[in-house]
Amino acid sequence: MTTSAILPPNHPPVKTPKLGVLLVNLGTPDAPTTGAVRRYLKEFLSDPRVVEIPKAVWWLILNGIILNVRPRKSAHAYQQVWTPDGSPLAAITKAQAAALQERMGDRATVSWAMRYGNPSIGDQLEALKNAGCDRVLFAPLYPQYSGATTATAIDALGAKLAKMRWQAAIRTLPPYYDDPLHIEALRADTARQLKALDFEPEVLLLSFHGMPERTLHLGDPYHCQCRKTARLLGEALRGEFPNLRIETTFQSRFGRAKWLEPATDDVLAAEGAKGTRRLAIAAPGFSADCLETLEELAIRGREQFEEAGGTHFAALDCLNTSAAGMDMLEALVRRELKGWTD
Repeated sequence: MTTSAILPPNHPPVKTPKLGVLLVNLGTPDAPTTGAVRRYLKEFLSDPRVVEIPKAVWWLILNGIILNVRPRKSAHAYQQVWTPDGSPLAAITKAQAAALQERMGDRATVSWAMRYGNPSIGDQLEALKNAGCDRVLFAPLYPQYSGATTATAIDALGAKLAKMRWQAAIRTLPPYYDDPLHIEALRADTARQLKALDFEPEVLLLSFHGMPERTLHLGDPYHCQCRKTARLLGEALRGEFPNLRIETTFQSRFGRAKWLEPATDDVLAAEGAKGTRRLAIAAPGFSADCLETLEELAIRGREQFEEAGGTHFAALDCLNTSAAGMDMLEALVRRELKGWTD
């Protein structure tokens, strides 16, 4: 659409200024194959925000060992959760963008991107600019801030802006780990899923993605923000589930360094071994289901718990496109767009 302003003869078309919203999540391979996973892991694990050890040392480990071993194993894991629409994370993030677009109407143009893999942040930002968006809300869908997630997404945004002559004005969505909108969405959706189970859990594990413990000591707020999310959610659920014991754990350990504890897999085994028979697990640090929730928790987590003696296990869905999740996302976005919209 062109503006109604009077332009000089032969002037290029000028698009009507629009608002853009770019939802961003971590990333995914393009296919559940060894080659695609290797390309994805190389991009992901080459990011110094993700692996904070000397570059020369890590280059040898990554290219000499990890990329020769891990892609095949990870491809097998992806094959167990891949959908007709592709990677669960990409499919759900795309669906979240579509649902948000429907809710926003003509107030904003909503798009989505992956930090690693496709569609890339740079390409999607360029597309929004070409569509006439001169103001963009950049929205990393990480409730808790970490240098390895939120910060590296903003790094990629900055790298693209550095190459653009005509930039859009940018706002970024702050972490929302303790936002009442987030806690209420988690409470409502978690309670809905717990009530729908055919058994009553004795324990609810709240599993967050792990990070090396040294990141906490270097000043990354991630651990503290995860703990606060868990505490607030536990308090919110207590009225409806007074007999439910809630524990906080951290998953996805990698390498030999000490990671945040307690580890989810260790706790699953310990709970089964000490007599817990009915357990549910939720991942309130993830905005959408992905390999870490659908394979690591729902498949391997069940195996770990049942092998230790558990009899009833349920992995709850992330907020995804649930009514509670989309209500929260819409409210957060509308709040951050104030001043740009009525």
